[in-house]
Amino acid sequence: MEKSDEMVTPGEVLGRATELKAGKGAYVASQNNTIYASLTGFRRIQPPPPDSPDQRPTVEVTGHKAHGPVPEPGSVVIARVTKVMARTASADIMCVGPKSVREKFTGIIRQQDVRATEMDKVDMHSSFHPGDIVRAVVFSWRCAGLLPING
Repeated sequence: MEKSDEMVTPGEVLGRATELKAGKGAYVASQNNTIYASLTGFRRIQPPPPDSPDQRPTVEVTGHKAHGPVPEPGSVVIARVTKVMARTASADIMCVGPKSVREKFTGIIRQQDVRATEMDKVDMHSSFHPGDIVRAVVFSWRCAGLLPING
């Protein structure tokens, strides 16, 4: 049987990964083992199947209407650079994996995340220009951090 709880929005804490599994509309932040909502909707907890070796209930977020894909930590995204500053670049996320997004999501590319060595020597104005299309990995939901993928 499914249990319905309160309305949640992206970024709200749904529970601890030690007690629950993340389902649709939820993700686990590995740095603190916390499950967060990635959609606006209702928090639902489903009990595990009786034959499952993992007996933690699953927490998920279900909305009123169909949502497009939502960037989550670990997602590969395609984004268009909108603004370049000395230490960061802003980018509008257009695709999550192979699917285009329906809502607007903005990410930040930080100077220290552009390459692995000599990070302080990265010139953001030489590396990115407004209108550039970049492929990146989302590493944080809270600060909408993007790590560019070379290649």
